Amino acid sequence: MVDYHSAGPCGGNGPGTNGDYMAQEDDWDRDLLLDPAWEKQQRKTFTAWCNSHLRKAGTQIENIDEDFRDGLKLMLLLEVISGERLPKPERGKMRVHKINNVNKALDFIASKGVKLVSIGAEEIVDGNAKMTLGMIWTIILRFAIQDISVEETSAKEGLLLWCQRKTAPYKNVNVQNFHISWKDGLAFNALIHRHRPELIEYDKLRKDDPVTNLNNAFEVAEKYLDIPKMLDAEDIVGTLRPDEKAIMTYVSCFYHAFSGAQKAETAANRICKVLAVNQENEHLMEDYEKLASDLLEWIKRTIPWLEDRSPQKTIQEMQQKLEDFRDYRRVHKPPKVQEKCQLEINFNTLQTKLRLSNRPAFMPSEGKMVSDINNCWQHLEQAEKGYEEWLLNEIRRLERLDHLAEKFRQKASIHEAWTEGKEAMLQQKDYETATLSDIKALIRKHEAFESDLAAHQDRVEQIAAIAQELNELDYYDSPSVNARCQKICDQWDVLGALTHSRREALEQTEKQLETIDELHLEYAKRAAPFNNWMESAMEDLQDMFIVHTPEEIEGLIAAHDQFKSTLPDADREREAILGIQREAQRVADLQGIKLSGNNPYTSVTPHVINSKWERVQQLVPKRDHALLDEQSKQQSNEHLRRQFASQANIVGPWIQTKMEEIGRISIEMNGTLEDQLDHLKQYEQSIVEYKPNMDLLEQQHQLIQEALIFDNKHTNYTMEHIRVGWEQLLTTIARTINEVENQILTRDAKGISQEQMQEFRASFNHFDKDHGGALGPEEFKACLISLGYDVENDRQGDAEFSRIMALVDPNGSGSVTFQAFIDFMSRETTDTDTAEQVIASFRVLAGDKNYITAEELRRELPPAQAEYCIARMAPYPGPDGALDYKSFSTALYGESDL
Repeated sequence: MVDYHSAGPCGGNGPGTNGDYMAQEDDWDRDLLLDPAWEKQQRKTFTAWCNSHLRKAGTQIENIDEDFRDGLKLMLLLEVISGERLPKPERGKMRVHKINNVNKALDFIASKGVKLVSIGAEEIVDGNAKMTLGMIWTIILRFAIQDISVEETSAKEGLLLWCQRKTAPYKNVNVQNFHISWKDGLAFNALIHRHRPELIEYDKLRKDDPVTNLNNAFEVAEKYLDIPKMLDAEDIVGTLRPDEKAIMTYVSCFYHAFSGAQKAETAANRICKVLAVNQENEHLMEDYEKLASDLLEWIKRTIPWLEDRSPQKTIQEMQQKLEDFRDYRRVHKPPKVQEKCQLEINFNTLQTKLRLSNRPAFMPSEGKMVSDINNCWQHLEQAEKGYEEWLLNEIRRLERLDHLAEKFRQKASIHEAWTEGKEAMLQQKDYETATLSDIKALIRKHEAFESDLAAHQDRVEQIAAIAQELNELDYYDSPSVNARCQKICDQWDVLGALTHSRREALEQTEKQLETIDELHLEYAKRAAPFNNWMESAMEDLQDMFIVHTPEEIEGLIAAHDQFKSTLPDADREREAILGIQREAQRVADLQGIKLSGNNPYTSVTPHVINSKWERVQQLVPKRDHALLDEQSKQQSNEHLRRQFASQANIVGPWIQTKMEEIGRISIEMNGTLEDQLDHLKQYEQSIVEYKPNMDLLEQQHQLIQEALIFDNKHTNYTMEHIRVGWEQLLTTIARTINEVENQILTRDAKGISQEQMQEFRASFNHFDKDHGGALGPEEFKACLISLGYDVENDRQGDAEFSRIMALVDPNGSGSVTFQAFIDFMSRETTDTDTAEQVIASFRVLAGDKNYITAEELRRELPPAQAEYCIARMAPYPGPDGALDYKSFSTALYGESDL
């Protein structure tokens, strides 16, 4: 007896036997087999399946449990489906002859690795429906389902996975089993439409009309695919759970009918792989283009701002510009420095991936090369440096202007106060009615005035000179300064003319003057210059001063001390002048002369002299205090200079030392690439940990700028130099780490051993005489010769060397980097996808045609990659809708002709 249940999933011969395919099948419930609905479905399905094979031998069966009883058609069925000859059957009509024929068939089934238990020839000969159906299901499993394999799964799971893959793109289809997933008929239609879309109008099918869907699929399969109708739509719909064995049998016919499509699917997978690499690279190119565009746009927006040299009217406005510039340095520029570094890293990584995937090198859009961005960045930094120098110079200019303008106003106010009433005095006609003595007095008084006038000539010239300098320095309020200066000059000319006229009038009556008080005259002559000296002293003591170094303030203090040393002599002169006035009064009193009160020759009274002298005495200590405050300020500034210089003289050499160490590491490259990468990352971490020293230096520099300190003789380092060095250090370590990572990526992708990588590095370093990290053409040729390449100086060798140089230096830069050298050496021994392989894959999908259609691409490829190909393939001359897959494949690898 043969048990067809044991021939199912639990009836295999153990691991490694052909019975293993049965291990994936569910046990067939013996009680369910007797269900009338299931038995009916199995009878119809198994009968149709048997007839689909028996028709090849010119026969068929009508009743599955009757027509196999004599064993003849059973043996014939096995010969047809196996392609092998069975022992010759016995033609007798007796029961023993039938049993012998059935046993021959069962022995043949057992020889194929199926362990038969509980099924005997007697049950088959007796027409046992249950045993007959079980035997036929065992045959179907062995010869129709066992050999199905999809992604390392076989039999039932393989067939189910195949159905899921083929129906995945279709709506309302979700194949999870071989019973209720097929009740609505959409899964059958989807299988047909996936392989023969012209046979089914899938979009017109409705999920709520399963009978129509099932009949449509059964009829199309029988008419066009030569798959007999094995199921009844009404039976499937009317059964709560259709028979799984019947569905699997029928679906297996679809699998075998479409098995030829597996080759196309393999070809499609290859194309998908190639297209996925290309799409990823295009995404990286788009990211590079966008990042480069954004950075260039920011540079183009920033440069005009830095090149704007529009001067401001006040120091406050210029200091606001300086503060905006500091914000740019601290806030806006550092992220852009990081973006620029990241852009270079992305570019190098993309080029490495393109080389590894055998694609042409990426050439960015015009103006967006890394070199173009570096040029724009240099332009930005030049504009930045010029802008800072202009700001500082402009602040100095405005300080100078404010000082000059204040000095002009002080001198002009003093002069205007002096000239007040002078015109009226000079225009008096008092000499017409005066006595002779009065006239003499008027003459002396006028001489004293002329002396005073001459003393004020220097101040007028100073006022004019200051106004001229304000004009030359483009002072914003020059019109009002010029107007005031012109008014003073015009008034001075009028005073000169009036003085001359009055002197002539007095001289005409001079002979009438006989007496003059010599003492009054002497007083007036000495008092006037002394008074002028005191006014000049008060002016100097109140004069503003601007210094930038301790030496300058010490010079002012020394000059002030020199001035104070003259005060005793001035005090003696004051006492002498006051003594003259007292002597005149004594003589007048002695002679009984009644003086009019004031000295007729001068308006400088003793009270004026004493009051001005007291004012000078008050201003001297104030000047002392102001100079001492400024001296303290300059000493504080000197401390800031020394503090900054001390830190800068540490940070600057540290940055230079790190740059040299990184340069040595990038050349020596001791140990494995991972060791080198770890070493470089440790250096990078030490650099990051050094950042607080930079921050401290920035804080000290901020204090210097806030104190408006412009020079520092204690160090040769400026903050700008150190910033540039720091940015170069960060960029260099990041770039070096990226180069090592790309070497690891190349090594792993190309399968290069560590020993090979070290050998490549040793050869490269040997010929890199200047340790610049790149070989010139002659150095590279010598390296190739040492490796055994025939590139000697003859026609054939020159041609070979030119070919190799085109591979390692596609841009014609005249140098070969270590990365390009590794790519070349690995390319010599590594196999990669080629354009020819992709073309061959497309030819499979196209059914060996020289062109392919959009419909074929959409059927064989995933939607996203199918549309990708359709959008980029050129039309093929010939049928409408034909696409040229050959030119598309060569374009993927940057080849103009295959």
